[in-house]
Amino acid sequence: MELKINKQTHQVDAPDEMPLLWVLRDLLGQKGTKFGCGKGQCGACTVHVNGHAMRSCITPVAVAKDANITTIEGVDESGNHPIQIAWRENNVPQCGYCQSGQIMSALNLLNNNPTPSDQDIDNAMSGNICRCGTYPRIKQAIKDAATVMSQNKGVK
Repeated sequence: MELKINKQTHQVDAPDEMPLLWVLRDLLGQKGTKFGCGKGQCGACTVHVNGHAMRSCITPVAVAKDANITTIEGVDESGNHPIQIAWRENNVPQCGYCQSGQIMSALNLLNNNPTPSDQDIDNAMSGNICRCGTYPRIKQAIKDAATVMSQNKGVK
C-alpha cells in the first residue's frame, strides 16, 4: 500500500489491520513516534492523520491509506517550529519519552484553536500522560507557542 508520511510517499507491505505505529517504526524506521501503553490511553504514539490527532498504536494502517500522515519528524526537522522552541524554552522534557506525543497533541490543539484557554489546554492534553509530571511546563509551552503562532499568522 502507499502511504503519504511527512509529505513523502512510501510503499509498504503490511496487512490492513497492522497498527500504524508498527508500520512507522518497524517498516519505515521512523522512531520518533513512541510505543507507550499499546491501548491508546497514554498518548505517546500520537500522530496526525489528515490533520487529526490519532493514537497510532490502535489505528489500523488501512485507516491511513490515501491520508496525509504527520509524525513528530514532520513537524520541523530543524526543531524550529514554535511548539518545539516553546518546549525547549520551558524545559518541558525530563525523560522525554512522552514528548513526541505531547507535542503532536499540542500542535493539534493549536491548529484547531489558536488561542486556547487553560481549560481548552487541559481538555486537549488530558489523554497524554507524562510520568515525570511536567504538566505545568507543558501548559506554559502551549501558551507560548500559541502567542508566537498567532503573531506569525500571515507571515510567509
